[in-house]
Amino acid sequence: MAEAGIITFLHNNNYGSALQAYALQRTVSELGVECVHLDYNPDRLEKIRNLLTSGNSLKLILDGIRKRSVMADQSGARRKSDAIPAFYRKRMKLSALCRNGKDLREQSRDLDLLICGSDQIWNPVWLNPAYFLTFADKETPRIAYAASLGVSTLPKASKIRKIRRWTKGFRAVSVREQEGAELLEQMTGRKAEVMPDPVCLLSRDEWNEIAGQAPEGEPYLLCYFIGENAGYWEKVRALQQETGLRVLVMPVTAESYRSGYELLDGAGPEEFLAAVRDAACFCTDSFHGLVFGTIFGTRTELLRRYREEDPESKNSRVDQFQRLIREKGMEELRREGREWLKGAMNGVHCSMKNEE
Repeated sequence: MAEAGIITFLHNNNYGSALQAYALQRTVSELGVECVHLDYNPDRLEKIRNLLTSGNSLKLILDGIRKRSVMADQSGARRKSDAIPAFYRKRMKLSALCRNGKDLREQSRDLDLLICGSDQIWNPVWLNPAYFLTFADKETPRIAYAASLGVSTLPKASKIRKIRRWTKGFRAVSVREQEGAELLEQMTGRKAEVMPDPVCLLSRDEWNEIAGQAPEGEPYLLCYFIGENAGYWEKVRALQQETGLRVLVMPVTAESYRSGYELLDGAGPEEFLAAVRDAACFCTDSFHGLVFGTIFGTRTELLRRYREEDPESKNSRVDQFQRLIREKGMEELRREGREWLKGAMNGVHCSMKNEE
């Protein structure tokens, strides 16, 4: 049986990233292809090399270091940092740890197919050639599934040239947002199909299979915010007044830890699923939060993290998802995504199972 390797974000301590990685590996396996995630966590030298060669923003990296240093003081954040790798070990097949391109080449040498996706692996703000599979042998077929560019404007010319060069050898390319498909065509001349995020590839029942223990006690309003915005908490207070629900916060930011509400800190991805599923109301600024709220049928209040005029705004992914749910529904999105992936992998003569 053919074996595929997947590369995506595994080490950014994010529930959505972890669960989309799980969903893509599970789907590829269900379609009859053995699958392993390339456990890529670049070391400091690799990050510096990438900073120098890809023209990425030093400010962006320093901001990330600042946020991590703030959160390092939170015991719940440390427990979450342990819970996500534990989820990977329990639920997924991983390669040996890859710290650089050399490691990736070694771990992918015997694979029949390489897949990159999903998440914002192609975001021009933090370009990394590894997520374009540049480490692969030229003979190894390459597929991008629902790769996200995460921006609404073209990057500078030097980055466009890199993206054009790095996407040349792909056998099949799909992206997550229509806006991303249009940008990719402008940059490379290549048309990409738009496919749903991997978490949409699994049904509610399949997500329930791995959901953990839900919070006990009275019905609750669950808050999960990736960004920092004082206006979020004004909305939370208004919802609490409207519903009379107790407020539970799954903290990500320092602001969340200081909110004064009851914290569900240190939870892993399985507990995140259960908390969203069983919430009486879910308030979030997270794209994956919105998707899981929709999958579970939870009342979800979405707050916008970005101003519309922000060139790095990622609001389009939210707008598109809500529109597609209205027009097609989750089952149709799931069918389309699985059919595209099946067809892309069939192109490399993998042994496939027939889906009903």
